[in-house]
Amino acid sequence: MHIEKKNNLVFHITLSGYELATLISSARWVAEGAKGELTAEAIQQLKQVVSNYDRAADKLTERESK
Repeated sequence: MHIEKKNNLVFHITLSGYELATLISSARWVAEGAKGELTAEAIQQLKQVVSNYDRAADKLTERESK
């Protein structure tokens, strides 16, 4: 994952295929009423995507503070 800030309200985000698929499937699950439970694999994938986001956001903040 890579995040670039274009201006105050626009970001350019590069995602891997699995990151995009994880986010879309999670959004679909929530939008459809979140019936049932996520599998352990789905939860692990979400945790990895969130971790990737946190690292990319930290890098963005570091670049902006220089």
